[in-house]
Amino acid sequence: MPQIKSWTVSDAFWAKIEPFIPAPQRSADRAYLRKPGGGRKPMPPRQIFSTIVYVLRTGCQWKSLPREFGSASAVHLHFQKWQQAGFFLRLWQAGLAEYDEMEAIAWNWQSINGAMHKASLATECVGPNPTDRGKNGRKRSLLVDGTGVPLSLVVSGANTHDVKLLETTLDQLVIEMPGRVGQYNLCADAGYKGAPASSAVVERNYRPHIKQRREEAHEKLTNPEFKARRWVVERTHSWINRFRKLLVSFEKTEASYFALVSLACAMIC
Repeated sequence: MPQIKSWTVSDAFWAKIEPFIPAPQRSADRAYLRKPGGGRKPMPPRQIFSTIVYVLRTGCQWKSLPREFGSASAVHLHFQKWQQAGFFLRLWQAGLAEYDEMEAIAWNWQSINGAMHKASLATECVGPNPTDRGKNGRKRSLLVDGTGVPLSLVVSGANTHDVKLLETTLDQLVIEMPGRVGQYNLCADAGYKGAPASSAVVERNYRPHIKQRREEAHEKLTNPEFKARRWVVERTHSWINRFRKLLVSFEKTEASYFALVSLACAMIC
């Protein structure tokens, strides 16, 4: 049986993607104003999407795409147009809605954390990485549900402290959180300690669980019923890093990078 590659877009997956493909704006887009019998035929949407997934999975540079994928410049142009149309964000929202219908989003216990990575060519949302000798880097501030499904993500420079991204990350949920009488639980590490952060968490109907690793380990020893929950967000960061285009970011703009992360989150959902 032939091995299925990680960037292969199956018929079942494409059936879910196709309804969200943006329709070409023929009146405003010269790429679609092709004279009968002249020039190249438009690239099929499935080929475009499959190529974008290949870039996301392998980390290949746009200009270094293998010939079998078609024109690299044409694929990148379509990627930019789809990003401007909000296509990748809608996929993430649709993935969350489908997951919620099938498995139910675990809203009760949520986790938040930031992760830094290299971004040597970035010109937006970039800063000196304190863990990489001050080289350019980006930070992802990620909020996940109790099983690690991504709910919100904010991008910033690597030198931005996690706590400064807390409120924005909690406020920019991709899908609406259901209201409830009691509080939700939010797990975070010691980087979010402090009265301002705790107040921001409580104001948004969360009960804060902000602890250091040794505090979690001690509580696990003293309380047999205690269950560590913060680690799920770290696992999701690891899932995102398996999309090699995001492990080291070569995207110059924030919009292009966020589009790729949104696609990765949609595929995780």
